[in-house]
Amino acid sequence: MEFHSLEVRQTALSLLRGGARNADVARQLDVPLGTIGYWKHQDRAKRGERVDIRPSLLCPRCDGRALAHSAYAYLLGLYLGDGHISHYAKHKVPSLMITLDDTWPGIQDEAEAALRTVFPHNATCRVRHSGAHNIKVYFKHLPCLFPQHGPGRKHERRIVLEDWQQEIVDAHPWAFLRGLIHSDGCRITNWTVRNGKRYEYPRYFFTNKSDDIRRLCTDTLTKVGVEWTVLARGVDPFNVSIARKASVALMDAHIGPKY
Repeated sequence: MEFHSLEVRQTALSLLRGGARNADVARQLDVPLGTIGYWKHQDRAKRGERVDIRPSLLCPRCDGRALAHSAYAYLLGLYLGDGHISHYAKHKVPSLMITLDDTWPGIQDEAEAALRTVFPHNATCRVRHSGAHNIKVYFKHLPCLFPQHGPGRKHERRIVLEDWQQEIVDAHPWAFLRGLIHSDGCRITNWTVRNGKRYEYPRYFFTNKSDDIRRLCTDTLTKVGVEWTVLARGVDPFNVSIARKASVALMDAHIGPKY
């Protein structure tokens, strides 16, 4: 067990009483997030404040609630592809919405399962859209978990993972790639003619207008040993292609066709 001096603890409590977030105090003082949350809980109880906070209100980043890393990596891939966060004036909290085509009901089920795993205390729902469903969850701290959220479209602004997100992706690269492919990717069968004979072969594509999101995809592909190339749509290099036999076999083993 790691012990911290009384001075560090008092400094933390002073910052917390001043309104600082748990995560910010943890980073500033180099103290585990869970320890900060425990100190805060004890301090509030000592001062007679109510501490029976509902689990649905606790944030993995601010309050140290456990975060399911593999499911989060998958959900992050889905969010970067087909997700967005919005906060309507009539709603008390923002919502995360992943828009998924009705052609792939299995992916809709997997996406909702990931939401339930990452947000076990928050209700999820599906809203019918033209030819698709929006898989949704409401949570006050969504911007804490998806700091890439911002005004405008993703491909029109910078998209960079925070260090803690990159650590999760590095630990669960295939879950992240699965989310990207399930949102903005596909597995198709290509064909060519050689010496008068038709040959067919499988191929994966990931298509996204954001240079940053494509780079996150290709960097992760490289880390897991998948070879890739970029195919331009006109003059825009929007398509990441995976066609080499060994790389397709790796993708099939960990991702496979949409379903």
